[in-house]
Amino acid sequence: MPWNQGAIFLDRDGVINENSADHVKTWEEFRFIPGALDSIRRLTETGLPIFVVTNQAAVNRGLTTVETLNVIHQHMIEAIEIAGGRITQVYFCPHDNHESCACRKPHPGMLEQAARDYGIDLTQSFFVGDAWTDVAAGVAVGARSILIMTGRGRWNFIPAWDRFGLNFNVACDLDDATTMIQEALHGNLMPSTQRMRGAFHRALHPAESLVP
Repeated sequence: MPWNQGAIFLDRDGVINENSADHVKTWEEFRFIPGALDSIRRLTETGLPIFVVTNQAAVNRGLTTVETLNVIHQHMIEAIEIAGGRITQVYFCPHDNHESCACRKPHPGMLEQAARDYGIDLTQSFFVGDAWTDVAAGVAVGARSILIMTGRGRWNFIPAWDRFGLNFNVACDLDDATTMIQEALHGNLMPSTQRMRGAFHRALHPAESLVP
């Protein structure tokens, strides 16, 4: 049954769980980022369906299998449900960079597939990620993109800014992004949060953070 409404899209590694330079190849290597489970519970309370959309080139690189990836996602979904949240579906792209598929972010193929499967209005949707490629996928379909500073976010702010200027938002983490989404759904502007403004201020004025 399609919703014919917006949705919330979440990248996985660096947003829900800790990123790994060697990829998250088994459930034993999966570690939730502190606060992520509670944030997903709060997002679930908005009533919008939540989708995870994740590049998983480790599959086609031979580092893990689709079967193992499905086990990881099943355990992830179960843990989220125990915490009071709900993931409608996980979409993943197994392709490597050189395979030129339409689903690997920065391409929006996974978002478009979710829209077809569930009747989602992507222009009324939100996409939270930690990389410029996540921002790109959201911008391509008219979703409101939020780059968070966990995972690879701190190193992806400048690449995202260079490509998209003011056409995306920034948050400290998934908790921060959740607050922004809640505000937007209540008809308020979705500016940066006080936490994010404070973080930028400290970065620009480090001397003020020093203890005498």
